[in-house]
Amino acid sequence: MVKSALQVARAAYKPKMPKALYGSVRIEEGAPTQSVADQDEVKKLFPNTYGMPALKFVETSDKATYPAINVGVILSGGQAPGGHNVIAGIFDGIKNLNADSRLYGFLMGPGGLVDHNYKELTGEIIDDYRNTGGFDIIGSGRTKLESKEQFDKGLEILKKLDVKALVIIGGDDSNTNACVLAEYYKAIDAGVQVIGCPKTIDGDLKNEMIETSFGFDTACKVYSEVIGNIQRDCNSARKYWHFIKLMGRSASHIALECALQVQPNVCIISEEVEAKKLSLDDIVTDIAKTVAHRAANGNNFGTVLIPEGLIEFIPAMKALISELNDFLAHHQDEFNAVPKDGQLAYIKKNLSADNAKVFASLPNAVARQLTLDRDPHGNVQVSLIETEKLLAEMVGNKLAEMKAEGKYKGKFASQVHFFGYEGRCAAPSNYDADYCYSLGYTAAALIGAGKTGYMSSVRNTTAPAGEWIAGGVPVTMMMNMERRHGEMKPVIRKALVELDGAPFKYLAANREAWATGTEFVYPGPIQYFGPTEVCDQPTITLKLEQGK
Repeated sequence: MVKSALQVARAAYKPKMPKALYGSVRIEEGAPTQSVADQDEVKKLFPNTYGMPALKFVETSDKATYPAINVGVILSGGQAPGGHNVIAGIFDGIKNLNADSRLYGFLMGPGGLVDHNYKELTGEIIDDYRNTGGFDIIGSGRTKLESKEQFDKGLEILKKLDVKALVIIGGDDSNTNACVLAEYYKAIDAGVQVIGCPKTIDGDLKNEMIETSFGFDTACKVYSEVIGNIQRDCNSARKYWHFIKLMGRSASHIALECALQVQPNVCIISEEVEAKKLSLDDIVTDIAKTVAHRAANGNNFGTVLIPEGLIEFIPAMKALISELNDFLAHHQDEFNAVPKDGQLAYIKKNLSADNAKVFASLPNAVARQLTLDRDPHGNVQVSLIETEKLLAEMVGNKLAEMKAEGKYKGKFASQVHFFGYEGRCAAPSNYDADYCYSLGYTAAALIGAGKTGYMSSVRNTTAPAGEWIAGGVPVTMMMNMERRHGEMKPVIRKALVELDGAPFKYLAANREAWATGTEFVYPGPIQYFGPTEVCDQPTITLKLEQGK
């Protein structure tokens, strides 16, 4: 395999860890925990793993001996920078417990466990993937582990390989499934521990014990570099407005963090749109006013950051999409039989008056995107809706109206971008390389302590790595009940942008100055080498949340 100069250099990087993990550790137990909501229902579903204490690892001079243990690992869901370092941390951690321990990777996600597809991860393989991006060491997949049949089928291969612990590296849904699996294996006394690790670039898996999900730091740095490059081009040519959509369907953490890093003229936060019950026209009008204000100062250029899931947070659009989902679920064949040039009129005719009005206001291309094939859950595929094009076109139309009324005298030309996959498999930043390795090593320590139903937790990460706090948090502690596919299910509660939180308040306090002035910041590429203040920086979101 040909390696780039960066890969060769990064292979030699030694991730930093919490001081406690370097030697023998003992566990400090906190008080019993309870779920964030719906305590009775969640407790009933998880009688064997509910109410466990939060754990903290501390240094000890006591020496313990551990038997050799075989461990399995699964990468679940979308890729996030640092996954390989989690696996390296697990490998080094279990080898530290006992040199004869072995690690097996299940291929292409949870489906690999069910279908018995795996490979042993040796030291030679692990060394090839340290500090690299991607999930290609074993691949990932989106199979959900939900049924007893799947659990039992997985148990067959775990017993055959004598695997006594399984680590599932994933987001909120994957870790929910990991907890269900832990509960089941405990209930039947299968002798298999299940540990989770918090992954998602969207940043929506976090709480008091999980400061951030891994990959968020790197992805935001990748996007911010490119946005900064666009802003420099924007400020050089002075003739384009750039509409930039960023990953984040359920939460706007990426858009917010990138805004804090690059200081764009406009950054839309979906959670604010929903809280203020803004219409699509409200959003378009606000952007158009900013464009007009800057034009009056001779600045016919700027940047607008847009979270991927915006459409679903606009109350009127949410209502339209809900009715569309329901209508097409029952009339898909009828709709398909309508000639293409008559399909939009057919939809409009069958919608309620309010939703028909909203549908009619959309550009044809976007209206058509709303009628495309649904995802497996019967919902509109939001990532296929080109929100950036929708807003650019509607702002252009609004400015034309304002010009006719004598309220705008500038020139408006737009460029559109969507940054998503570009950030998911980047080589991890030093922060993510360290954080992920520590999460993996912590998972190994949880396994050594015989724990199950826990998620690996590493906190205090705005401090130097030696001062980080490693431990475990019961997954049931993060759960509530939500309606999924028509029935109530236990799920980890998604963390949305908090409008009374320090990161959003900082944006709100500065947005007017950023809108009217040109206060762009150009963060540049991820720095892997150099002074600590350049290459070991956590996200601005994390620093503001911790008052740093």
